[in-house]
Amino acid sequence: MARPVTLFTGQWADLPFETMCAKAAEFGYDGLELACWGDHFDVVQANKSAKYVKQRWEILMDHGLSCYAISAHLVGQAVCDRIDERHKSILPEEIWGDGEPEGVRKRAAKRMIETGKAARKFMDAKPKSDNKWGVKPAVVNGFTGSSVWHSIYAFPPTDQKYWEKGFKDFAKRFKPILENYDKLNVNFALEVHPTEIAFDIASAQRAIDAVGGHKRFGFNYDPSHLGYQGVDYVKFLRVFPNRIFHCHVKDAWWGHGDGSVGVFGGHTDFGDPTRYWDFRSPGRGDTDFEEIIVALNDIAYQGPLSVEWEDGRMDREHGATEACAFVRALDFKPSAIAFDAQFDR
Repeated sequence: MARPVTLFTGQWADLPFETMCAKAAEFGYDGLELACWGDHFDVVQANKSAKYVKQRWEILMDHGLSCYAISAHLVGQAVCDRIDERHKSILPEEIWGDGEPEGVRKRAAKRMIETGKAARKFMDAKPKSDNKWGVKPAVVNGFTGSSVWHSIYAFPPTDQKYWEKGFKDFAKRFKPILENYDKLNVNFALEVHPTEIAFDIASAQRAIDAVGGHKRFGFNYDPSHLGYQGVDYVKFLRVFPNRIFHCHVKDAWWGHGDGSVGVFGGHTDFGDPTRYWDFRSPGRGDTDFEEIIVALNDIAYQGPLSVEWEDGRMDREHGATEACAFVRALDFKPSAIAFDAQFDR
């Protein structure tokens, strides 16, 4: 086996944890990337109770599953965002509080620090029988939010000083998180994504620069958010080879629809046939995963390939099963020899 194939549980948070484990095992996965919502991974409980952490592992192991990362996209989004009523639906009650924006942002940042502590405790408790991960850095995947995403289109006229304020705000709020992660041997992996401080290669580099190249700041690589924007998603891997801390396998198609909806989505819903782009089950979109696997091998990425399954046109259990088989057939180990080294024997 080249890399473990895991399933991100974020889109399955309506299912109890044990049910999710049973289904993932049935679908054929090696493990789960645990979402910090629903009942899949409770950050507060993980920090309070060694018993809780132990029980999570017992349930995973009972189903033949492992775990290599936890994900805190929802709380992370609130750290830098311009908070409005939409955030209430994605945040724990204690993080939302009275909804006062700066209070929400500060509570979210504190919870992200707590998430790093929980991730470290969780990975340190991994049973010895599943010790492939060893003492490597724990990984927390997530979002950052952005105070300047609303200005993505530069009108009213927006100068670089305005955008720079957004990157400075990101650095101010995330550097303390990264410093805490460094003490814990935990990496934060931003899923580069529209609405985040980094949404393409240029803004990803600017985010790295904003935090002074902090070694704990890297990426949860997800090509589905790049291709439809016109970003070279294979180049992303080659530009940031040492900052790919985790990898999502998620597909999208673009250049479809009926020409009435553009790349910004036209305020239409996912699955609307008029859309220019949409998420698809892995292997059914326009992403060239063969190029991605070659690039991952070239940069010596050895982490999991985690299926984030989203396809509004397909039954999710069918899709998750199909996606697991697709990734297994796709992945391969890099060569350990030079293929032409035998010609002079």
